[in-house]
Amino acid sequence: MSRVGRHEDGGSAVVEFVWLTVVLLLPLVYLVVTLARVQAAAFAVDGASRAAARAVTSAPDEETGRRRALDAVGLALRDQGFDVDPAAVTRVTCAASGCLTPASRVGVEVVVDVGLPAVPAVLDRLGATVTVRSVHEGVVDAFRAAPVPRAS
Repeated sequence: MSRVGRHEDGGSAVVEFVWLTVVLLLPLVYLVVTLARVQAAAFAVDGASRAAARAVTSAPDEETGRRRALDAVGLALRDQGFDVDPAAVTRVTCAASGCLTPASRVGVEVVVDVGLPAVPAVLDRLGATVTVRSVHEGVVDAFRAAPVPRAS
């Protein structure tokens, strides 16, 4: 029997499989992990801004409302695995007449920077983060009694 025109392929399928795994599968897994982390951040900031606006508009006074808003933001972010200071990522804006004036609007913005997985902290300065932002506006009940100012 002649072996003319035949090639020896013994073991090359394993090498090709390993290279395809490295070249295709690992970047795909990294992309899925990264997108899952960004989606978790989007879910967290959306829930945090909604809960914070609700906390402010239903509070008995502005100080209590802001404190409850920060608690709500902290809880929503920690629930999704983000350990950040709620005061640093939350901004509450109110109408000029005050946060709890009947029928006034209260805006809450929550912004979180999501670091990309397996990227060293040194590279964060080069833009290795994704900023996720959510804004929610709550309306104070129109039939609510106006808050009584505290005596000093």
